[in-house]
Amino acid sequence: MKLITTTLSIVIALFSSSIYAKCQAGSETIFSCMTAKGKKIEVCDAEKTISYSFGKLHDKPEIVVNIPRNQASTYQWNGVGGHISYSVNIPNGNTVYSVFWIFDRFSEDDEIKAGVNVETNKKSVAIVKCSGKNIEQNIEGINLKPTE
Repeated sequence: MKLITTTLSIVIALFSSSIYAKCQAGSETIFSCMTAKGKKIEVCDAEKTISYSFGKLHDKPEIVVNIPRNQASTYQWNGVGGHISYSVNIPNGNTVYSVFWIFDRFSEDDEIKAGVNVETNKKSVAIVKCSGKNIEQNIEGINLKPTE
């Protein structure tokens, strides 16, 4: 019975760590969340490159973009207004993946809005929101050039 319990514990540990897998070794998580449809949005910083990926867990990501770090940009909240907002923009040809995190500091429900806005030719073509659970956000204070 103890062998079954130990084996089950190992399987659960392996499975749960793969569900919330972090960025690859040598890189840091800038942003990570799950969508309501079970897809993961993730942005990683590997010092010289920034990567964006989107897709279902346990599958090959549907979208992977790796760019030189100097091509990414960020919007940082300037301390004015009720919405605290941060984003990282990852360009890929005529498409930009803008991963965002917004918090209304005057709202009573304290709901965080986060996800990715996809723009093609400077027009929004999709907004995919995080489910609101397990959002990891390290955009605040990131050292990237400001978004123009």
